[in-house]
Amino acid sequence: MKYNRCGKSGLLLPQISLGLWHNFGSVDDFNNGENIVKEAFDKGITHFDLANNYGPIPGSAETNFGKILKNNFQGNLRDQMVISTKAGYTMWDGPYGDWGSRKYLLSSLDQSLKRMNLDYVDIFYSHRPDPETPIEETMMALDYAVRSGKALYVGISNYSAEQTKMAVEVLKQLGTPCLIHQAKYSMLQRWVEDGLLDVLEDKGVGCIAFSPLAQGLLTDKYLKGIPENSRASNPNGHLKRDEVTDEKIQKLIQLNEIAKNRSQSLAQMALTWLMKDSRITSVLIGASSIGQLNNNLESLQHTTFTGDEMSAIEQILKSLN
Repeated sequence: MKYNRCGKSGLLLPQISLGLWHNFGSVDDFNNGENIVKEAFDKGITHFDLANNYGPIPGSAETNFGKILKNNFQGNLRDQMVISTKAGYTMWDGPYGDWGSRKYLLSSLDQSLKRMNLDYVDIFYSHRPDPETPIEETMMALDYAVRSGKALYVGISNYSAEQTKMAVEVLKQLGTPCLIHQAKYSMLQRWVEDGLLDVLEDKGVGCIAFSPLAQGLLTDKYLKGIPENSRASNPNGHLKRDEVTDEKIQKLIQLNEIAKNRSQSLAQMALTWLMKDSRITSVLIGASSIGQLNNNLESLQHTTFTGDEMSAIEQILKSLN
């Protein structure tokens, strides 16, 4: 595993980090999740990413992760881990359980620490910007999280380039640098290239890409259409059926041919494609099994592209967007 410096900080993050968005909630197999986390750590993944509402039920991923920590990572092993959590989406009913107020963010952080049985998290994020709360208030809450010892670093997620500029500047004035931006980025979702990555580079802020496989679309699962029991077949899933068009499937088949010529799966190539940009500190993957985890980690064995490969990929992606 290679470790990259996060922006202009002293913190190193692994090229691949593990997110607990899916497969670690109260409805999932606890032993399976525990084995995935242990395997990830043994393979060099030191960064584990959560949020207050990960589950289902909301909060249960943090509760389960706390149990995994207690069972397997006592003592100095905690000091070998970077644990992050976030607040910004709906966590509880009422006026104080959502968005970006100081009250919500700091209450949520306290609850997350209790669920995980931790004294602090390494990174605490504002999960999304709040259009109704001054950005100064949200950033002051992040600043307080660090000054109170409940977080070592802070970051933001889902902020636009302009919002990121403002947030980074406010945090700088408060004396707590913005460490990292967690952004949705994949071959099929490239909005960060329209200014955000330039802002992060200019400000010395790291970037971690989430949903790098576009909710499974950038795998071999959809090359023959929408299979049963897939995310796209679930009306409540994050990948919508109308996103899996015949035209897109044909382009995915073309990308898969390039991947096969590189001795990679489509998923492995999609992960590697993100790593080509030095501004990407880490790529955040999910995993439903140890096999899937290790398959994704094999992407690290072939991280370079030829000029012809890059041109061919870009031609396909341009026609997709």
